[in-house]
Amino acid sequence: MLNLISVLIGLVALVVGIVGLFPLIGLVNWLALPIAALGAGIGTLSDSNAGRNLNIFVLILASVRLWLGGGIL
Repeated sequence: MLNLISVLIGLVALVVGIVGLFPLIGLVNWLALPIAALGAGIGTLSDSNAGRNLNIFVLILASVRLWLGGGIL
């Protein structure tokens, strides 16, 4: 059950993170980071690794995008 919740949170964070990939909308990634961190924390408590891995991927994606854009763009 916790894995399903983690996957759902990860999908929401992924949608927010993909929107943040567009130019001049990079600030949205600041919203994706805490959502993905929450999902990764819940995914850590579950027996399966799928939700945790999805959220870690979103964390990396949003972090790299923020790093490349200087944290704002």
